[in-house]
Amino acid sequence: MVAIGSSQPNEAMEEIEGIRTHETPINRAIASQLSEVARLLADQGASEFRVRAYQNASETLSGFLKPVSEVLHEEGLAGLIAIPTIGRSIANLMDQYLRLGRMPLLDRLRGEDAAERIFSTIPSIGPELSRRIHEQLEIETLPELFAAASDGRLERVTGIGGKRMLAIRETLAERIRHRKSAKEPTPRPSDVDRSVSIDELLEVDEEYRRLAAQGRLPKIAPRQFNPGRVAWLPILHTQREDRHYTALYSNTQRAHQLNTIKDWVIIYRDDPQSHSRWTVITSQFGTLRGHRIVRGREDECEAIYDPNRQHRGRFLFD
Repeated sequence: MVAIGSSQPNEAMEEIEGIRTHETPINRAIASQLSEVARLLADQGASEFRVRAYQNASETLSGFLKPVSEVLHEEGLAGLIAIPTIGRSIANLMDQYLRLGRMPLLDRLRGEDAAERIFSTIPSIGPELSRRIHEQLEIETLPELFAAASDGRLERVTGIGGKRMLAIRETLAERIRHRKSAKEPTPRPSDVDRSVSIDELLEVDEEYRRLAAQGRLPKIAPRQFNPGRVAWLPILHTQREDRHYTALYSNTQRAHQLNTIKDWVIIYRDDPQSHSRWTVITSQFGTLRGHRIVRGREDECEAIYDPNRQHRGRFLFD
């Protein structure tokens, strides 16, 4: 609530008009992005509850007088979460926008490749190097870039020498310090996201491929490898209890080169509890050959396809 200082009608009206026209450009920009997220989610068949959450947050920010950049600076992520209708998930999106100038979720819903733009926010990483990092390491977030820089994978990318590697590490270390100040978890190089069971991820994968094959999913027009801007990429928004997932085929250069566009499925989780990403593929090697697996969690997949397991083979949709 805002207090009006004057009891005189004309002066009070001037104060009210001043409040109405008080400019918070950053709030309006984020509100606009959240409104577009809500619209795209609605168009793509997401749950009404999820759509309404983003729309409510957009409306809140449209009338919020204090720049949210100041809130984040003064109070951290907790300050954003405390704003009415802004939960942890949307607060994280706002934080991403304030740090990167864009929302990866919105890029994804638009069919754009966010990774290359995000990596380009790091000094010493230009558009071409950003593309190579994304394609060669198959990563797309700053935490994943931090992990790759820490465990040595990033050094294997062509064009990253000693000086550039040092500059990248220093910048990422500063970003990580920012995350710590906001009390966000710091990613570790060896971390594999096991917050969701293999069963659940493979169920989402099966649901996506089945509905895509039946032509029952909305389609988006990815910007990469799509000069005609044709809407060909099916996208699924689905839910398991309070966990929200988005699934779509991998549209990377490597997937095109290996002709695995309709085999590799990227699953994103985006809800107040977690923001995660997994890749599900058909294994070409070893005892898992021919089975759907989650990259990085092959050990758990072995158990899923154990001959003694009652529902062995349940995920072999073709």
